[in-house]
Amino acid sequence: MKRISFSVLFLASVIAFGAVATTVNAKSSVEVSDTKQEKAIVIKGSDAMQFDLKEIKVKAGQKIKLTLTHSGKLAKAAMGHNFVLLKAGTDVAAFGSKAAAARETEYIPKSEAASIIAHTKLVGGGESDTITFTAPKKGSYTYICSFPGHYALMKGTFIVE
Repeated sequence: MKRISFSVLFLASVIAFGAVATTVNAKSSVEVSDTKQEKAIVIKGSDAMQFDLKEIKVKAGQKIKLTLTHSGKLAKAAMGHNFVLLKAGTDVAAFGSKAAAARETEYIPKSEAASIIAHTKLVGGGESDTITFTAPKKGSYTYICSFPGHYALMKGTFIVE
């Protein structure tokens, strides 16, 4: 009797555990399909110098409401993050070098304003910033964090269909 009770209990536990177990998949991209409505996108930057989204897909002319959230704990002065969407053909390394010298403008170089489609302000751990802009014409664009040295790791592709 004990053997049967244990077996039934074990089987019930396995079934119950299987019913509540879930699989968590990390997002690597977000896709947008309706051009008539504003699309909200949330992208996170971490203390490990990573964006959680490596690719964002939108439609040409779509209104975008993008929120950058710094999911880490480090202060803006030590590990600040921003989201900078660059125009096609922009030399990312050259932009990053100029951005590193633009501390007074939160690492958004005034000399490169013509290379920027949209950008957030610089945020520190636990902070966020939201911007609204219109998606550019069809093509692939690069987005980066322009805090000194971050652009090499903190980048992604903004695909406009």
